Amino acid sequence: MKLEDLTLDIEQQVEIKATPEKAFAAVLHRFGKGNTRPDGQSLELLLEAKPGGRWYRDRGNGIGHLWGFVQVIKPPSLLELSGPMFMSYPATNHVEVKIEPAPGGCRVSLRHRAIGMIDPEHRKGVTGGWNHILNGVKKDCE
Repeated sequence: MKLEDLTLDIEQQVEIKATPEKAFAAVLHRFGKGNTRPDGQSLELLLEAKPGGRWYRDRGNGIGHLWGFVQVIKPPSLLELSGPMFMSYPATNHVEVKIEPAPGGCRVSLRHRAIGMIDPEHRKGVTGGWNHILNGVKKDCE
């Protein structure tokens, strides 16, 4: 097995015509209750927006999945999450979302890095999933 098979490193960004404060609120919403699959179905995610806060799926009746924890939160410029996320196998992930002022609004940059036994289907789908979330943030703001 090669190192490339065990790692993932994806960077995406979107320009938004909104203040960093508005974009940060939209990021929290899209990573939490506003998170949906591309087909519109809710993932039932909750995000406790505080250091050490949980990021998890609450399916009801005591059923759920831990996706990670808030590692860093600095409104309105930075959110970092770490944990297994959607990978129910030996892997760990880190997602960093930076929001910076830009001409006419702000830029939201997302970097997802992972290491472990990464499923090829997850590797294929993760770029589209993050793109869906970033486009949702943009839609919420504009």
